[in-house]
Amino acid sequence: MNYKEEIYKIVGAAMEVHKELKHCLPEAVYQEALEYELNERGIKIEREVQVPVVYKKQTLQKYYQLDFLYDDCIILELKSTPSILSEHRFQLFTYLRLTKKPYGILINFGEPSLHIERYRYALETNDCVGFLK
Repeated sequence: MNYKEEIYKIVGAAMEVHKELKHCLPEAVYQEALEYELNERGIKIEREVQVPVVYKKQTLQKYYQLDFLYDDCIILELKSTPSILSEHRFQLFTYLRLTKKPYGILINFGEPSLHIERYRYALETNDCVGFLK
């Protein structure tokens, strides 16, 4: 399924939050504001979703926590840092690989201009590729 329209709406909500709050606030503030903005736009999203790690059919005690999950298909990872680093992308890629969800959006509210990166998870290659630039 193509989620281009939904991704567009999510990005629009993030842009509104950044326009209102600007940059340099803690990530938790942006997370709460984005959840509010998405709900106001009729976009129902799950917040702080736990993702288990499975090793040889054994669920480990370690788990990851996604910032947001939309429609069981789009992972949103939020940051509030001066710039996106490779470890931020790696974190999102890890979530995409563990969950096999098709799309991931990395949003950094910490920069003067909102920074958004969109990725698609390719199940056949177990790789994450950028898209919709």
